[in-house]
Amino acid sequence: MKRPMTPRGYRQLRDELSRLKGMRPELAKAIEVARAHGDLSENAEYDAAKERSGLTEAKIRDLEAKLSYAEVINPADISNPEKVVFGVTVRIEDVDSGEERVLSIVGADESDVKKNLISLESPIGRGLIGREVGDIARMKLPGGVKEYEILEISVDYKDEDS
Repeated sequence: MKRPMTPRGYRQLRDELSRLKGMRPELAKAIEVARAHGDLSENAEYDAAKERSGLTEAKIRDLEAKLSYAEVINPADISNPEKVVFGVTVRIEDVDSGEERVLSIVGADESDVKKNLISLESPIGRGLIGREVGDIARMKLPGGVKEYEILEISVDYKDEDS
């Protein structure tokens, strides 16, 4: 199953994978040093080094899988979006409070609520997909049912880390 991802998100995962793979010699050395301390059955340093190495290898496998299923979609290729789709930026208004928010719809692995990057798979992301300007999106959120009016849909994607 392909997982949509922006070029920036793909690059971030690839960079993290490279960083973790670069740690392998250091982790192997730590195991070697700990092993030299003698009896492995009572060697906490050895156990810790093996565990850290195992966790790193698991993360490497996870990142490799995510990258293999990535479908890189460049939001900059979207022109004049009429509906909320992956990669767009949408300005919404809470129907009850009148509070406005600007959110960008991105892949699950690159979402960051603090940066207003909302996962396509999140309740808000799912609730906004396919909507047009003027639509009221009603969605069930952890805090209850919310309604948001779609005020504007744009492409505000810059392929840099910010």
